[in-house]
Amino acid sequence: MTNSDEALSTGKRVLVTGGSGFVGAYCILQLLEQGYRVRTTLRSLDRKTKVIEMLEAGGADPTENLSFVVADLNSDEGWKEATAGCDYVLHVASPFPSTAPKNENELIIPAREGSLRVLRAARDSGVKRVVMTSSFAAIGYRSKATKEVFSELNWTDPDTKNISAYVKSKTLAEKAAWNFIATEGRNLELSVVNPVGIFGPLLGPDFASSVRIVKLLLDGSIKACPQIYFNVVDVRDVAHLHLLAMIHPKAKGERFLALAGNCMSMHDVALALKKNLGDKAKNVPTKVLPNWMVRLAALFSATAKQVVSELGKIKNASNEKAKTWLGWATRTNEEALVATAESLIRMGLVQSPKD
Repeated sequence: MTNSDEALSTGKRVLVTGGSGFVGAYCILQLLEQGYRVRTTLRSLDRKTKVIEMLEAGGADPTENLSFVVADLNSDEGWKEATAGCDYVLHVASPFPSTAPKNENELIIPAREGSLRVLRAARDSGVKRVVMTSSFAAIGYRSKATKEVFSELNWTDPDTKNISAYVKSKTLAEKAAWNFIATEGRNLELSVVNPVGIFGPLLGPDFASSVRIVKLLLDGSIKACPQIYFNVVDVRDVAHLHLLAMIHPKAKGERFLALAGNCMSMHDVALALKKNLGDKAKNVPTKVLPNWMVRLAALFSATAKQVVSELGKIKNASNEKAKTWLGWATRTNEEALVATAESLIRMGLVQSPKD
């Protein structure tokens, strides 16, 4: 049975936490397209209009089969109402700031405790399965560099030196979720999706931190490319993997890496944009920044200091499990990056190319 067959034959309801986010909005879009009834959480109903506009931009009619409820990861209030009557929960909401917080607990506590609130409410409401959005951040960070290909068997060491608050928050939140299922989950099932850097077409002017990389390149704000590497996945494929993990029998109790292909350098990204966008990519730099210059900048810049620990680290990973177990397929790295750039340009979110 496909997702669509199940939705249309049973009228099942799915809760999506964080519906105003990049991944959350695409999950709602695909669920509505397949006939599910969807409820989504927002920190405030003031954000309802934003969600509706995003869904309309994606081609959906959000007036049908969609409802909203107020719930915040930092509070118990609202989660019982949010999960009531739901068959599945896609727990997508999690803080992802563009700058590092002064105190790491500003990220760790909402991510960990928020996930436990969602799981507890889902269990008490008789939800069948929760699909939690974790991250490659919970898989691919170690104290020492490694050339191995990362898989779902790997875990980030939260005690790694210079690890960011975000990486630690995703690791500790996912570990807490699995521990909850093992000790208190009763009949509740859990599946986890671990995306890498998420790109793809925007539905509105707010965007994920990973998309900022493409924007900075298009703007020419980066004059030369530091030698850092990252993996790429399209947001549409991430949403699709959530839906597969939601109903596939093999997904119970499993985690799935979401990525499109091999790790790319920022220079690779710049060249892909140049190749596909022509004059629209005039501002994109093609020079490579020497590592010593980044290290020098790190003496004065907290942002540069975070980059230093990742210089030259190539972290290839495998999407074989999602492909073979669930039948998942992806767009290419280049397709995801170009779609990102084209939507940024279309929405007027980048500076005009310099003559």
